[in-house]
Amino acid sequence: MTSLRNRIDDFLDRRAPAVPAASLADEQRLALLRRHGDFSLAYSTATQDGLSYFGGQDGYIAFQTKMGRHFVLGDPVADPAARAGLLARFVEAAGAPWFVQVGPRTAETLAGLGYLVNRLGFDTALPLPATDFSGSRNETVRYSERWLGKKGFVLAEDDGTLVSAAEVEALSTEWRAGRIVSRREMAFLNRPFLVTPGPLMRRFVLTDDAGKLVALLDYDPMFSDGEVIGYTTAFKRKVAGATPHAEIGLTKFSVDRFRAEGVPNVTLGLSPLAAIAPSGFAESALWRSAFARAFTSGFVNRTRFNLQGQAAFKRRFHGREEPVYIAFPKGSAFGMLALLRLVKAI
Repeated sequence: MTSLRNRIDDFLDRRAPAVPAASLADEQRLALLRRHGDFSLAYSTATQDGLSYFGGQDGYIAFQTKMGRHFVLGDPVADPAARAGLLARFVEAAGAPWFVQVGPRTAETLAGLGYLVNRLGFDTALPLPATDFSGSRNETVRYSERWLGKKGFVLAEDDGTLVSAAEVEALSTEWRAGRIVSRREMAFLNRPFLVTPGPLMRRFVLTDDAGKLVALLDYDPMFSDGEVIGYTTAFKRKVAGATPHAEIGLTKFSVDRFRAEGVPNVTLGLSPLAAIAPSGFAESALWRSAFARAFTSGFVNRTRFNLQGQAAFKRRFHGREEPVYIAFPKGSAFGMLALLRLVKAI
């Protein structure tokens, strides 16, 4: 069955509009990232295997093809003033591409090009230094860090010398085994986990009183004009049965570290299908209703992805919920199926 499905995919992909490919080496994409990678998915667009690129030395759009449709990941990595023109050129070259997890400026541009734009969920921003976890509403966050310290746990940033690659790999394998769908991990919106973090990434770890790795938290950088303007949560891993204080305390510890360094912003990443509401653009009422139902569906949360748990965890930190969008042409049913398969939701 899988072989037949792959053959059908290959057939459909060959029929997709041919997009002129930008030949950008790893170092060229990282250089563009340092100049213009000011959004949460920017690092992933530059480093994720399997992506194609449209554009050139001044900026790019990252995309992947599935079932004959082109799907763009995030916003363009280009000068903000040049993004609208790059988007228009890509739409013309790619036929009817989809755009997944884009910000409001990209959404506005695409709406002007005749796209339907729906909310996809929200990203949680923790502006610094204002976010200091003070006040009564953050008492549970502060308590988690204190509890870990009292129980002998150690929170630290790992520069590659604190825990071994074997420990990290064992932790990730155990974590994967405990997932709702353990045979596959979300793709496209998430890139594969790396035992050793990629360049420019940062890793924070929690170890117990015996020095055993209990949890880790990886961050991707965000840039503007060569300066780090923030970090975004990329990967989380923890051992089975770990205290619920582990993720909360480790997140607080890492955000406090970034604040002390003068980093302006931290984001916690996408809460898929959370807080679905009218987008403010021309949109599909059908998909808005479907997204909202999926978020509240017990079946989806039990058997596919814990959407409610993702949103609830991020809301513990009382950040600013920034809507993110999905933009698509009219007649979207087949394209939505392709997207669900691309992200490995089905």
